[in-house]
Amino acid sequence: MGIFSELQSRLKNSGLLLVCILLFIYFGYHAVNGERGFLRYMYLKQEISEARRMAENYHNQKIRLEDKVRLLSSSSLDLDMLEERARVVLNMAGPDEFIILDEPETTK
Repeated sequence: MGIFSELQSRLKNSGLLLVCILLFIYFGYHAVNGERGFLRYMYLKQEISEARRMAENYHNQKIRLEDKVRLLSSSSLDLDMLEERARVVLNMAGPDEFIILDEPETTK
C-alpha cells in the first residue's frame, strides 16, 4: 500500500505541474501571436504611424489649397492667380502670346 500511495501522490504532483506548464505555453503563445498579442500590437503601431504620416500629407495639401483659394477670394483678389487659373481652365491665350506645348513622352 505504501508504494501505491506514493505513486499516486507523485502522479498528482506531476499532473498539476503538467497542467501548469501547458497553461503557461497556451497563454504565452496567445500573448505573442494572438489577436491582441505582441506581434499584432507592433503591426497596429506601424499602421498608426503610417496613417498619421498620410494625415500630415493631407493636412499640408489642404493648407496649400486653402492658400490658393484665399488668393482667389473676393476680399483679397490676386489678379495674377486669377489670370493663371482662367488661362488653364479656359485653355486660352492672348493674341500676342506664343504657346509651346509639351509632347507626352512615349516609351519604347
